[in-house]
Amino acid sequence: MGTDMSPIDPGRLERERRDADRRYNDALTALNTVVERLNAKPALVREDFAPLTHVLIAYLQQITAFVDTKDRQLGATAAEAATELHAKLSVLEGTVRAIAQSAVTSHQPPATALQPPALSPQPSALSPLDDAIYLAFEEQFRGPVESIQAKQIEYVPLFAGARSVVDIGCGRGEFLTALKQAGVAARGVDMNHAMVDAARARGLDAVQGDALAFLSSLPDESIDGLMSAQVVEHLEPSYLARLLDVARQKLTPGAVIALETINPACWLAFFSSYIRDLTHVRPIHPETLQFLVRAHGFERVAIRYSAPAPDHVKMRTVEAPPALQVSSDPAARALVQLMHAVNANATILNGLLFSHFDYAVIGFRS
Repeated sequence: MGTDMSPIDPGRLERERRDADRRYNDALTALNTVVERLNAKPALVREDFAPLTHVLIAYLQQITAFVDTKDRQLGATAAEAATELHAKLSVLEGTVRAIAQSAVTSHQPPATALQPPALSPQPSALSPLDDAIYLAFEEQFRGPVESIQAKQIEYVPLFAGARSVVDIGCGRGEFLTALKQAGVAARGVDMNHAMVDAARARGLDAVQGDALAFLSSLPDESIDGLMSAQVVEHLEPSYLARLLDVARQKLTPGAVIALETINPACWLAFFSSYIRDLTHVRPIHPETLQFLVRAHGFERVAIRYSAPAPDHVKMRTVEAPPALQVSSDPAARALVQLMHAVNANATILNGLLFSHFDYAVIGFRS
């Protein structure tokens, strides 16, 4: 059997999605109309079951198309001219910054202990141009600085009263900014030159370098908070294990560690967010990361889910008319059981497909 390698037409996918949504909503509306009409009747007779059966079957037939078109649209890349132009301008802007920074650093002495060379097995640093491209990628697909900062503010209370916090993979400085606004002293490290330049341009304390080497250069029990958002999925397991070991050495007793990443247990997050980024090494299940943090000596380790999938993408449930639910007629009971099965399956699908995009494992140094 041959494979269809024809290019994806975003316009066609959008039309198919809208058509599937319309047919799904029409079927759901028709079902609700019949249910409401039956609810208004003081009693149901056998003849009432036929139209209800018809609209329920029609509704069930639309579920597959409803899910399928949403899944296929997730794999399509928007090709509007404005989006393309924005991406190119972002790359150009980042490249100019990288070239300017390269001109400055080329006349500076070699890196100090705070800017050590990368250690294996973490992926090596990218070129200035690659750094600029990845910065543009982040801005287009992860979102602007302000939106990420708004999401990460929820972690700030964990670090209340901390005197020295380290943000591993600080990126553009979203969490560093949130901590600064809360009066918490913090510094960040990131492998990406362009990201660090963007953070420094905002007046933040950030250095370019390898996370493990940076932490290793610090005195033991010298920091009382460590944050890392959307980083662990970029690391090899052996590197992550070593990073957790060193983090425990450098944190003070009782200090918090928070590791946020994409939730691969949510299929929508995995297929729309995780696999989009070529720099991701492997997904980490929430319970796996929780186990790893516990195994490396942290206590009170909990999973915190965030970024719930919006309601409009979730499967919707239907409610059987009260009169139908109490009817003793075998056909009525069969219909009620079918509607319960539909709702139970919708709940299962929502839990698998449309739960939370992100999660964080939060623990404390013993």
